[in-house]
Amino acid sequence: MFENLIDRLEHSFKILKGEGKITEINVAETLKDIRKALLDADVSYKIAKKFCDDVKTKAMGMDVLKSVKPSQMMVKIVHDELATLMGSSASDINLSGNPAIVLVSGLQGSGKTTFCGKLSHLLKNKKGKRVLVCAGDVYRPAAIEQLKVLAEQVGVEVYTEDGNRNPVELARHAVAHAKQYDYNVLIIDTAGRLAVDEQMMEEIAAIKAAVNPSETLFVVDSMTGQDAVETARAFNERLDFNGVVLTKLDGDTRGGAALSIKAVVQKPIKFVSSGEKMETLDVFHPERIADRILGMGDVVSLVEKAQEQFNEEEAKKLQKKLLKDQFTFTDFYDQIQQIKKMGNIKDLASMLPGVGKALKDVDMDNSSFKGIEAIIQSMTLEERNNPSIINGSRRRRIAAGSGTTIVEVNRLLKQFDDTKKIMKTMAGGGGKKAMNAMQAMRRFRGR
Repeated sequence: MFENLIDRLEHSFKILKGEGKITEINVAETLKDIRKALLDADVSYKIAKKFCDDVKTKAMGMDVLKSVKPSQMMVKIVHDELATLMGSSASDINLSGNPAIVLVSGLQGSGKTTFCGKLSHLLKNKKGKRVLVCAGDVYRPAAIEQLKVLAEQVGVEVYTEDGNRNPVELARHAVAHAKQYDYNVLIIDTAGRLAVDEQMMEEIAAIKAAVNPSETLFVVDSMTGQDAVETARAFNERLDFNGVVLTKLDGDTRGGAALSIKAVVQKPIKFVSSGEKMETLDVFHPERIADRILGMGDVVSLVEKAQEQFNEEEAKKLQKKLLKDQFTFTDFYDQIQQIKKMGNIKDLASMLPGVGKALKDVDMDNSSFKGIEAIIQSMTLEERNNPSIINGSRRRRIAAGSGTTIVEVNRLLKQFDDTKKIMKTMAGGGGKKAMNAMQAMRRFRGR
């Protein structure tokens, strides 16, 4: 998301390069280019114009320090305004109540059911909640089966009633069941339509009135752009929801929905989702998204993802192995699996400042590890634990067994040795939690 906008804004700021100070003339030219970039990103004209007017007001009223270039000052102003436009700061989900009830709404195909599975995973694993999910889409049998499959993946229960086609009644029964069996959170999936219609609005409003949820979330497909914004407006007028969930951010989306929804409905974006894996749900941080739009990376999110996979005890064990020079290919293989759990490797690398643009046209994803994994899996246990014994004949056997070449085997052995040295140095300096993920990713991001 935002790739085109990132390029366009970079071009806009170049207009001010070489200028000695910010003036109304050069600011006007820059903002004209920024407004075009926002419109191309599917932001409405009204919002794009107000955004540029706000930037201009701040830019013209700000003294530029001698140590700061006009273009740098403009980047700072635009960054702050982008964050404000998207909500300034992250907004947490409200889990008050016993149980806390989360009502999920949205159009058909927006990703509601998948989001229910992802939210269940997040609440169970990160917040330690006992979660029950209600299969409230009684009209689409596939929705119930899909929810059961997702719930099984994340290890939560699903509440259903065979033959009950009354979603309001079903929701009430689910609340009673959650209370009886001491669930902390009840997530209610609901039916959607291909377009907003009165029957759907009456039904979802009736469910909300019946269960009085602590949180009502509107799930929207970010790829629909301004249509997503208008749908959010229609739902909010009837439901008065608490927050928005943007899905399918890994698709071909220009980012207009993320930039516009908060300004239109005055409700925060609470979560963003990409991909089908249950781990790919993130809290929405406006300031971090603004960083990424302006090419500053998002190191904080990267470290947080690493911390989720590498706990303190694992880090200490690994640090001891590194200091004693006992780090093996088995350990290395395990670290690769942990990195893959963090998400798409190209997305992770793009969180490093300056790396996102460099990787824009590079074909790189988690399948990049397949060759490495195949080589390691083709080694004997003795070879994994003591790579120094891997002579010429062993290398030929490993290459044949992994479907790779001797050149690739040699390259991996050298990279493994280099990585061990770097990681041992870092371990001796205190051993950061994110050390393993960051170093391994840097070593192999170009493969």
